[in-house]
Amino acid sequence: MDEAGGVLRGGAPVDAEVGVLLAVLEGQRRHVLGMVDGLGEADLRRPVLPSGWSCLGLVRHLALDVERFWFQAVFAGDGEVIASLAGMGDAWQVEAGVDAGAVLERYRAEARIGDRLAAEGVADAPLAWWPGHFEGERHLHTLRDLLLHVITETACHAGHLDAARELIDGRRWLVLT
Repeated sequence: MDEAGGVLRGGAPVDAEVGVLLAVLEGQRRHVLGMVDGLGEADLRRPVLPSGWSCLGLVRHLALDVERFWFQAVFAGDGEVIASLAGMGDAWQVEAGVDAGAVLERYRAEARIGDRLAAEGVADAPLAWWPGHFEGERHLHTLRDLLLHVITETACHAGHLDAARELIDGRRWLVLT
């Protein structure tokens, strides 16, 4: 967000509250990408926790199950995205032949789409679709609710990446002494 004009990448005007929430989300996205920055291919793909996920798998999950799902399917009601959900498979698993750089770029691209969609709305804008078949009763109702949910999920996963990165090479995001 541009501090002077209240605009988001590309000049689209945003509701002030949406702009603030998107700025907070962008900080969490930077944290996610910062924690995987500098990792080699093997470390990106190596599971370090007993649950078996890798740093690259977590970023792919954020791209597809968080950014794409919540902004394009739930907020915008994109029929193609909704139809693709059933056959999507496990986003946490990245096949050996998939380029790591492509996964990271997909996350950036899905974030840009999410930003654009959110920037077109106001905080009280209703959600276009609800995945009741696996989310249960509607518990998010507005763009504000969705943004807070995505911020929370992204921040939680950024913390997971903090732990994984420290186990991989000792690097930490924020060190307070």
